[in-house]
Amino acid sequence: MITQAKLWMSQWVPAWVLEVTLVLVALAVAWVLHALVIRLLLNVIEGHNGFVSHSLRRLRSPSRLAVLFLTIVLILPAANLPRDWRMLFQHAALVMLIVLIGWSVHIIVSVLADRASRRYRLDDEENLIARKFHTQIRVLVQCTRILIFLVTAAAVLVTFDDVREWGLSLLASAGAAGIVLGLAARPVFANLIAGIQIALTQPIRLEDVVIVEGEWGWIEEITSTYVVVRIWDWRRLVVPLSYFIEKPFQNWTRRSSNIIGAVVWEVDYTLPVEEMRSKLDEFAKESKLWDGNVLNLQVIEANATTMTVRALMSARNAPRVWDLRCEIREKMIGWLQATYPDSLPRQRTGLQMMETWTGPVPPAPLPEGDMPGMPGGKAGAAPR
Repeated sequence: MITQAKLWMSQWVPAWVLEVTLVLVALAVAWVLHALVIRLLLNVIEGHNGFVSHSLRRLRSPSRLAVLFLTIVLILPAANLPRDWRMLFQHAALVMLIVLIGWSVHIIVSVLADRASRRYRLDDEENLIARKFHTQIRVLVQCTRILIFLVTAAAVLVTFDDVREWGLSLLASAGAAGIVLGLAARPVFANLIAGIQIALTQPIRLEDVVIVEGEWGWIEEITSTYVVVRIWDWRRLVVPLSYFIEKPFQNWTRRSSNIIGAVVWEVDYTLPVEEMRSKLDEFAKESKLWDGNVLNLQVIEANATTMTVRALMSARNAPRVWDLRCEIREKMIGWLQATYPDSLPRQRTGLQMMETWTGPVPPAPLPEGDMPGMPGGKAGAAPR
């Protein structure tokens, strides 16, 4: 039927216009059919299976492209195109089909990760389990995406004869070229292995409080190649993923988000420590930041002029303990200024009076030029 229509229309329209028109009409029909089928499926499963409906919406674009390329492959035999053109279109359709399969797998993995992560909220106070789960999901998703990309790229390259022959010869030789490629790909595989190790052992998690390279901050993002640390002053420290496997660092929230903070004062020896301890207890109970677990005040050092008093206090997380430290420090300084201003650090200077002399008064010194036995005489004067 298509052949008869082409013969009839070839009397007025050039042949190549007919071939192109046939392909375009087939693509338009495939586009409309795909849209209708997707809408019908969404209406049927809407409200019954959230995962399928969400996946179907995300897969709408790659499935549309897959249908269009499949239409091209099916319509090519009916189109009277040169053999080289048909081979080119078929190879392009095969490559795009492989890419679309990889894209679809990537979308399904992302949908599964998003749905799994919704059950755990990171904005809760007690979010240790949530941070642990989100870290595992994100790192594993990143590693899976890398594997999907590598497999898809390898499958696309294998469709080319020259690349396939070169790859087979490379595997057969297993010589210097393989070593060079292995060394070149070492950073990629090192980060991939480091990501798997972090996902399993979890030395760091999202929103962990860490000290890296002397900087204090939170783990903000974990990717397949690097980790972003949000510094307290809003700067960002970007660290390679393998850093947290190969080098030491501090993790303040490894087991829980609760943390202890310290405040130190230099005060005079005249300050009553017990009264200061009672005041610390009063300030802590008035604060909404204190979690009620740890509160202590001790004299940790004493020198010639002052003594060092340290207060320990705990809070639910690092930002709260920082604010609690600042609050306690300010209130205690205000109390010292108002109640014991003389107990603030100061320098002492001591003056000691000498004892009064009770012995004989020593004779006054002689005037310059006078000699003994010669009152009023000058040195060298002749006697009378």
